Amino acid sequence: MKGEITQKGRDALERFKMESASEVGVPLNQNGYNGDLTSRQAGSIGGQMVKKMIDAYKQQ
Repeated sequence: MKGEITQKGRDALERFKMESASEVGVPLNQNGYNGDLTSRQAGSIGGQMVKKMIDAYKQQ
């Protein structure tokens, strides 16, 4: 099981991604295809996700 992502985990990551995208003002498609995003937009989503994970870790 090591390295496998459960459906529950996959769903949680998807919600986290959508929340982070909303916070930085990047509209994501619900159907999963977001190939029309610029590198800057995609990077801002990933950066926001990392920032939130670091903040959550520091709160522990």
